Amino acid sequence: MHFLNEYAYGLWGAVIFNILMFGSFVYMVFRPRTKRDWRTMGVFTSFMVALFAEMFGFPLTIYLLTSLLGNRYPVLDPFTHLNGHLWVAMAGGSEWVYTILHPLSNLLIFVGLAVISVGWKGIHRAGGELVTAGIYNYVRHPQYTGFIIIIIGFLLQWPTIITLVMAPVLIITYRRLARREEAVMIEEFPGEYQQYKERVPAFFPRFRMNYQDS
Repeated sequence: MHFLNEYAYGLWGAVIFNILMFGSFVYMVFRPRTKRDWRTMGVFTSFMVALFAEMFGFPLTIYLLTSLLGNRYPVLDPFTHLNGHLWVAMAGGSEWVYTILHPLSNLLIFVGLAVISVGWKGIHRAGGELVTAGIYNYVRHPQYTGFIIIIIGFLLQWPTIITLVMAPVLIITYRRLARREEAVMIEEFPGEYQQYKERVPAFFPRFRMNYQDS
């Protein structure tokens, strides 16, 4: 992993390539149609721009932290690709942290994309009918669940001050969008959706353990 010890910033071509590549991939999976869909896609795209701009462009987070901490910063060479990873730097430049977190973050990103895809197919195949089967039997808003999982994955892969601030803002935005959608669904399917809402959690499934008397 020699390349991890090299300077890897100012690569604006890589910034644009990753934004376009990943943005296109999310677009193909999510397939936005309505204004609500485009709003969801837009706020997530802003997160990706901030992420890749610091990952390959200008390491604002590293500059800010090194200027504030000085020689107390936990690594000697913070501008290598490896030490530009904030969690790695906080661990003193440990390659093991990178080795563990990088594949884990990729797994979360792909899981998030899969959840978005499954949720999209279910809702758009229904043709305007209420969907409660498949993945919707476990969560009411699987597409937002997928975006949240991807955000967590990116925060593990390349955390920055901007994305750490943006992440809770995005999650709050998705919660608000979900509430607006549910207000519409309650108007369209008043009794049925209310029962569904009481039975199924919004974003993450409930895991219940059954205990038997010994």
